Amino acid sequence: MAKAYTKKPSFRRKNAVRKKAKFPFVRAILALLLFLLSLFAYHYRDAISFYIHSKRDSGSTIDKVAQARIHQVLKKHDDKTFGFDVSEYQGEIDWEVIDSVEHKFPLHFVFIRATAGKNKVDSRFKTNWKATKKHHLIRGAYHYYRPNENSVEQADNFIKTVVLQKGDLPPILDIEQMPESQSIAKLKIGLKRWLDRVEAHYKIKPIIYSGERYYTDFLRDEFSEYSFWIANYNFFEENIKDDWLFWQFTEKAVVEGINENVDLNIFNGTPIMLKQFTKSK
Repeated sequence: MAKAYTKKPSFRRKNAVRKKAKFPFVRAILALLLFLLSLFAYHYRDAISFYIHSKRDSGSTIDKVAQARIHQVLKKHDDKTFGFDVSEYQGEIDWEVIDSVEHKFPLHFVFIRATAGKNKVDSRFKTNWKATKKHHLIRGAYHYYRPNENSVEQADNFIKTVVLQKGDLPPILDIEQMPESQSIAKLKIGLKRWLDRVEAHYKIKPIIYSGERYYTDFLRDEFSEYSFWIANYNFFEENIKDDWLFWQFTEKAVVEGINENVDLNIFNGTPIMLKQFTKSK
């Protein structure tokens, strides 16, 4: 007797149905990505336009992206006040030509490193300090704090180096390092000693500089009576926060008159408000 032939089931149609079913999902994902890309392009339209039309040969794509972000942040804060900070690492500066960023955003103030630790004096502090006064920039001096050195000796190093005059910004304590041989509690005691000693000498409350993470983790609660200058270079951080007096938002700014890249800062107020914040006598 002949064996009955049984046709094997075909999976082609089923697979075709499955593939066909996937297409609407893929199209939805592509549409969503296109929508998000459009939002991104619209949000960063000023930065993208700056990037495309920039004639500056910044040397690399990364640098050009940094300049585009700087443009974006500056334009969003055109009601604020802009400044920069320098140290011996910027080398000799042509203060005669320093005026603005991109010939569009005027520079009103500068922070200058004066000292570091208990015995370091910035090799260009005296030159930079005099030049800023001559060229009518509001100036401020800062001390780079070394956690593993005596805080009183560090304060005295700053005091004997810096003479503040009427119209200068308050002294600034720069704390970035974690201690190697002491606890956080002892570090805070040392910081407070520096701040108290410097305030007693200059008769004005100092400003504290630090990175945002350091600020939120260790400083904000126990040093809440002080004003803060915060560093945050995050690409997606675009606005100065209410509890930041100053915001250092980049270390890659290009300023005519300075050969090296420089930090750029925003004061959370107008130029008139900045003058009101300076030493009164």
